[in-house]
Amino acid sequence: MDLRKIIRDVPDFPKPGILFRDITPLMEDPAAYRVALDGMTALLDGTDYNKLAAVESRGFIFGGPMALEQDVSMVLMRKAGKLPADVHQVTYDLEYGSATLEIHKSALKKGDRVVIIDDLLATGGTALASAQLVEEAGAEVAAFLFLVELEFLEGRKLLEKAGPVFSLVEYS
Repeated sequence: MDLRKIIRDVPDFPKPGILFRDITPLMEDPAAYRVALDGMTALLDGTDYNKLAAVESRGFIFGGPMALEQDVSMVLMRKAGKLPADVHQVTYDLEYGSATLEIHKSALKKGDRVVIIDDLLATGGTALASAQLVEEAGAEVAAFLFLVELEFLEGRKLLEKAGPVFSLVEYS
């Protein structure tokens, strides 16, 4: 199944000149969603990991089912103020402004090998901040995993210093 035919192109969203890759049609189609989950899981063959760290919010869509299927823990990487216990926190720059990600301090420990999962790799800033959180907790980045990669934004180059990068659907 060609997932590129299911992912919808939305021109001029969220602003003029941007071509948005909308993954919601993929999730509305159970067969396509299963192909995506199975394909992403297959990309991790040979990767040694014991935790998936899913980035809010669309990373949760893939991280939850994959963690259950692989029988590994799923760690939530959330926006600031969303987690109720003590947290590790990192603030990073966006194109316009900044953002903060947090994880529970109890979520990771030394020796954990973590796959960071999100729906989309663009410039790599959020994923790199996620890697900083993993390392701050004393764990290691085993890999980065994405459904979609926008290759022309070269986020992969930024991330490859921190760990291997896998993406299922690539747009050049």
